[in-house]
Amino acid sequence: MTLNQRIIALAKSIGGDVKALIEADGDLTELTTAAKENLVVAINEVRELASQSSGAKIDDSATNGATTVVWSADKVYDAILEARNELKNELTGDAGAALDTLGELADVLGNNPNFATEIARGMAKRVRVDAAQTFTTAEKQQGCNNLGIGNPDYDFVAGYNTAKTGA
Repeated sequence: MTLNQRIIALAKSIGGDVKALIEADGDLTELTTAAKENLVVAINEVRELASQSSGAKIDDSATNGATTVVWSADKVYDAILEARNELKNELTGDAGAALDTLGELADVLGNNPNFATEIARGMAKRVRVDAAQTFTTAEKQQGCNNLGIGNPDYDFVAGYNTAKTGA
């Protein structure tokens, strides 16, 4: 896989994760309350459940699998915060604080949606030592000028013949 393909694959992978996060935002399918569209009604439903004689009680030490226990609002908030931090750590890995958000990454990349393509294009015009490459005459000339070796298409035979005649 080429560097260009790997960079594009990385960008697509990040894009897929961002899309999944955006799509999951507000996904209430796993919420066990009947009032999924109204937070106040859902909280009241949980309060009612906790006060019923069914044995349901607020218990922040309970695990997710407990069916007769309800977490407090603080416990729910802490669980959401912990899950968010775990997801952020998965997405950012060992990135330092300066690069641990998508906004910071976008800033570093200059908010350029074509960053991967432009970097790959630029990398493709670097002189390789492990494979043959094709360059235009102007690219060869610039490369030789950068290296201080002159014209890549210089006709040494003509130069020799001119020197031989003493001109």
